[in-house]
Amino acid sequence: MTYTVEDLAPGSYDVLLDGIVIAALVRSISRSGPSDMWQIELLDEMPAAQRPAPFTSQWRTFESRPAALKWLGIEVADPE
Repeated sequence: MTYTVEDLAPGSYDVLLDGIVIAALVRSISRSGPSDMWQIELLDEMPAAQRPAPFTSQWRTFESRPAALKWLGIEVADPE
């Protein structure tokens, strides 16, 4: 299984599994503005046994975008 992301708008990405959109990756927003927190959520509700790895729940929160991408197995280039 290969995950990729496609940029939609600032702070918003489609998550594709083998070229098919299955989830959304979005930056959390609070009243004070964008935060460092990111959330991945599967688009379709499905039983745990049918969720693609590494999804063990319908959604998951991360402390950064690179952490979310790493969880999906997407290598992030180090900024120079």
